[in-house]
Amino acid sequence: MPQPHSDIGRSRQREIYLAGVGGKRPRVPVAPAELERAAQAALAPEAFAYVAGGAGREGTMEANRAALDRWRIVPRRLRDCESRDLSVELFGRRLPAPLLLAPIGVAEMAHPDADLAVARAAAALGVPHIFSNQASVPMERCAAAMGAAPRWFQLYWSKSNDVVASFVRRAEACGCDAIVLTLDTTMLGWRPRDLGLGYLPFLQGKGIAQYTSDPVFMREVREGRLGATVPSRAAEARPPLTLPTIATALTQKANFPGGLLRNLASGEPRAAVARFVATYSRANLTWDDLKFLRQHTRLPIVLKGILHAEDARLAVAHGADGIVVSNHGGRQIDGEIASLDALPGVVEAVGGKIPVLFDSGVRGGADVFKALALGATAVCLGRPYVYGLAVAGEAGVREVVANVLAEFDLTLGLAGCRSVGEIRRDCVA
Repeated sequence: MPQPHSDIGRSRQREIYLAGVGGKRPRVPVAPAELERAAQAALAPEAFAYVAGGAGREGTMEANRAALDRWRIVPRRLRDCESRDLSVELFGRRLPAPLLLAPIGVAEMAHPDADLAVARAAAALGVPHIFSNQASVPMERCAAAMGAAPRWFQLYWSKSNDVVASFVRRAEACGCDAIVLTLDTTMLGWRPRDLGLGYLPFLQGKGIAQYTSDPVFMREVREGRLGATVPSRAAEARPPLTLPTIATALTQKANFPGGLLRNLASGEPRAAVARFVATYSRANLTWDDLKFLRQHTRLPIVLKGILHAEDARLAVAHGADGIVVSNHGGRQIDGEIASLDALPGVVEAVGGKIPVLFDSGVRGGADVFKALALGATAVCLGRPYVYGLAVAGEAGVREVVANVLAEFDLTLGLAGCRSVGEIRRDCVA
């Protein structure tokens, strides 16, 4: 775990180089492009498409990287950076570094240990893990695996306000420090990689563990409360009975609590999937709906997906406690503004009233530095840690995150900064 006055960069280098003397290479590739290629080799085609893919022709993904590459670090010299403080404070908790693990769903596609592996790795490094709303493991199990380590909870707003309130109560009960309401996924974006394979993991009962472990959601399933939320033509649609549809039905049962044998004769797994699909997200959310969330939680509410300066001002006006500048890693709208291009305008609009976090396109510690220089309080890391999970499980997540922290620490010192607080706008050009 990085300490307030850290030398994690040189320590990580020494660890790797000394192991190399004995002929041992890192378990996961250090270079981002090689890491992605290794993950692709380890993952099923459907899994890699889901994790790596973006919306449309993936122009937003390209824009995210192009924006980060346009900005260049301008180092200062002779500043005595032998001792460096990576720590930041968020919502009353001092964190060892300005890095969080972004919520990424359906982690079981990458590794059987799924969210548990990510939670353990995050806890070992002191990095907050934002539990995904679309997790493969219930938040309570992940929280138990993390001890006192920091965690947040990502919320997708279901069509059922009762389920929303239940998720928030559970997040509070399992020690989450904040609720991250994701605003940019009220509908799924047009994702050609997934569409080309005809694959959506939720239809197999994957990535819905927060729902099937939720008493309110399962009560609604058992009450059969689908009618008003499902268009009649969708309710009547049935795929033909083929070997693949039979396999899907068995997978649904296997992914439902209790496992395949217990659920063979049960209709609940299929009903739960149908209920999830029918109620997954609300496209008619407005700013006024935030009142409901505030009434049901005492935790800080962070709005994820803000890209427009006016929305940032509205977030402050409606009592949001934080913002994540994000375009969902390019997964929702093709041709969308790059997150880094949106960051300075959002920071200016907020005027220091609430913290502004950043994600989308981050691949290393230098990216973290650039985002902080442009006004971010902290940065969320996404796809790279999932690639590490695919390659080497929990150890792979730890190595990827440790590498990002190490590069950030070295970049901080080499740029002439002794603490995160010394990273300012004139550090980049």
